[in-house]
Amino acid sequence: MKNWKKYAAIIGVLALLMIFCLPMYFALKGDFSQKQFMASLFTVLFVAVMCYVLLMLFKYLNKKKEEQQVAGEIKNVIFDVGKVLVDYDWESYLDSFGFAPEKRERIAKATFQSPVWDERDRGLYEEEVYLKQFQELDPQDAEDIEKVIKGSGQTIRKRPYADTWVKYLKSKGYHVYILSNYSSYMLDHTKKELTFRREMDGEVFSCYANQLKPDAEIYQTILNKYQLKPEECVFIDDRPENCRGAQEQGIHTICFKDFKQVTADLEKLGVK
Repeated sequence: MKNWKKYAAIIGVLALLMIFCLPMYFALKGDFSQKQFMASLFTVLFVAVMCYVLLMLFKYLNKKKEEQQVAGEIKNVIFDVGKVLVDYDWESYLDSFGFAPEKRERIAKATFQSPVWDERDRGLYEEEVYLKQFQELDPQDAEDIEKVIKGSGQTIRKRPYADTWVKYLKSKGYHVYILSNYSSYMLDHTKKELTFRREMDGEVFSCYANQLKPDAEIYQTILNKYQLKPEECVFIDDRPENCRGAQEQGIHTICFKDFKQVTADLEKLGVK
């Protein structure tokens, strides 16, 4: 098949060269007529235009074919939780304590902005260990840090569209999953905000897998656990690095900015 296309292309190129040489032939020929020259010139222009039209048509049809192929392969929608299905607003929460600006900054750096906060999602230790690590980053505010951490579930609020969106996708026949960096403490203290979990076909939380996005292992964990094919999945996350991690495993991704944007991007993949 490939050889046939190759030979056809060669023949086509030779034919085009012959056609484009017609005006030159008649121009150099001593006994040419004006009608012959104009006819050959018209032929050259006509062939050039038709070649361009056919090329554009081929590209258009090929693009449609690719879109149809993509549209037909998405079967699973995998959600991140934070800033996709729920709001995560630690700044307003921290402001509610009324700390002086300098103290607020110290506590923020020791808690929500510290590497410990992210590592806590891996779930390797008990909550008391992580609390101690937070306090060690700012010993002078240890008592207030404990209060902040113990109430940190208040940073999470379910977004209005979350339940409806998940239910809608399920009604259309898609399987829905969660893949999220989330600590066990936060899971225990935000249950009332995560009502969409009951609709999920499966979930992998970092604290139970002891793995973190964007490491490759956690993507393989959800694929293997639920026997998913990466090319049949689309992963939605607000962090570009997490999307890149999923892409490296062959998973389609959408970097979440807002609900309108993500639904439009899903439609491009055939998820409507």
